[in-house]
Amino acid sequence: MMTSTEKPIDYMQRALELARQALGATSPNPAVGAVVVKDGRIAGEGFTQPPGGPHAEIVALKNAGAAARGATLYVTLEPCCHEGRTAACTQAIIAAGIKEVRFSILDPDQHVRGHGKLSLEQAGVAVNVGEGEAEARRINEAYIKQRTTGLPFVIAKFAVSLDGKIAATSGDSRWVSSVDSRAWAHRERTKIDAIMVGVRTILVDNPELTARPVAGGDNVRQPLRIVADSKGRTPPTARVLEGPRNVIIATTAASNVEWRERMAAAGGEVLVLPDFNGRVDVLALLRELGERQALSLLVEGGGELLGSFFDRRLVDKVHAIIAPMIIGGRTAPAAVAGEGARRMDDALRLRDIVVERLGEDILVTGYPIA
Repeated sequence: MMTSTEKPIDYMQRALELARQALGATSPNPAVGAVVVKDGRIAGEGFTQPPGGPHAEIVALKNAGAAARGATLYVTLEPCCHEGRTAACTQAIIAAGIKEVRFSILDPDQHVRGHGKLSLEQAGVAVNVGEGEAEARRINEAYIKQRTTGLPFVIAKFAVSLDGKIAATSGDSRWVSSVDSRAWAHRERTKIDAIMVGVRTILVDNPELTARPVAGGDNVRQPLRIVADSKGRTPPTARVLEGPRNVIIATTAASNVEWRERMAAAGGEVLVLPDFNGRVDVLALLRELGERQALSLLVEGGGELLGSFFDRRLVDKVHAIIAPMIIGGRTAPAAVAGEGARRMDDALRLRDIVVERLGEDILVTGYPIA
């Protein structure tokens, strides 16, 4: 029995906390949390396991055991009603004797979309929808975007000085951001499906584009690495071609056939795409990634590549790291190039702004206003 000093447990908030723990490990499936409640107590809980493993509902039901009969299930997404690599969650819920299911949002996947809710109701299970909806949508924003549009959720990330520069006049960019910001960036890489840079970033910085968080070591999930190189300038010795063989070199017909063969021999998958204004058509690339079930794409620069995404209004979320330094210089590169806005009224503005500290730096996160 709860005492007068104890706060009542918000079971859906607990389910949402569990869902957040699954982020970065479940793609192309959504990150879901589930809690089984019986007689005012948590009888079992869990979150979605990596692809091929059980969904959150199955984990929670297994943990609850016989206590699931007559209990209430809190889950952050509509339970699935179809069999894929795992059995349908709705059938497991019905078989366990759950009397009520409370979930946050309907699953936008074409195989579910309300059918899970209907299956439960037809079996006599009470269903309540909408609790924790806003946070559930935020957790699975990439999954929702890919399932409703066929395109991955695009995150633009850059680090700039107070005067808006990403490098010195020589091109040197090591480092604009702080150690804390770089550690945060590596943790974020473990949560996304693909990371992308332009060929100039490869030539100047020669990055690996791997996720190297402090915790996790070699066991972290690595994103698909993508280089936009319309004319074929990436050298076969580039560090991005080392390590895990999960690299796409996105190019156009303007690149040399022999160069493409060298890229393939070095371990890269060469993807020839249409060009758009002389560069790789990033929308065509997004369509290709969507067909491969990639839920999210992190675009880290440089300025021309970011500009191509912003100019075509293809960015869904922005992470801007602002470092307390002044670089100056007329020729020092800016974070976003491209065509840009001709008038201030045309400038892209952000909503739902969140401001955080990353060591000495400031992280500004927001969503472009359509």
